[in-house]
Amino acid sequence: MTPRPVTETPPHDLETGINQLATVGRLLDHSELARVYVYTCYYGPVTRPEIKAALDIPKTTVYDHVETLEAPGIVTLAGDRPVEVTADPVRITTDGIVVTPTILHAVALQEVDEEVSYFVERHGVGKLAAAVRQAGLHYAGQITQRMAADPLGIPTGEAISIILALKPALAVGQEYDPHFDVIFPEISDDVEFESELDVTTPRPNTES
Repeated sequence: MTPRPVTETPPHDLETGINQLATVGRLLDHSELARVYVYTCYYGPVTRPEIKAALDIPKTTVYDHVETLEAPGIVTLAGDRPVEVTADPVRITTDGIVVTPTILHAVALQEVDEEVSYFVERHGVGKLAAAVRQAGLHYAGQITQRMAADPLGIPTGEAISIILALKPALAVGQEYDPHFDVIFPEISDDVEFESELDVTTPRPNTES
């Protein structure tokens, strides 16, 4: 039997990919960093002063976060005075794990929503990602808020609270995340909301 030829990943591409994967891990662990990334991804190109004003975080913090994201190529800088920051939408899919801007937006909501912060403190980011999936099923009309409790293994009250709290992440993700359908295959077009949310202009201190 002739062995199949091995396709080697060029060292530079491998290094870049691993660095980006590591940065996505940091985004999942650091909600403020995720918030800067998601804002830039959805509303860029933006300047660093615009990020500061929209998210109401210190100038030095904005510069540090942008530098962190630029090093592995998660964001790019262009122009001069003002420098514009842009971010490509990430997509990590491996062994059933899916990370897209919508998931990172849910992580970022910890900075502005006590319900999300409390949920992650009790259950972790992995459970939050699972809750995003259940929220999508709910807003697609396939399950009730109460029905989300059993798959998540959490009390009914917590399920209801987190489904409601994740609404902004799904609404904006449906509009701006090109990988939204990767999280919600077959139901992405069915996700809808009873009341319209303004997803075109982020308000200060919010993600919606």
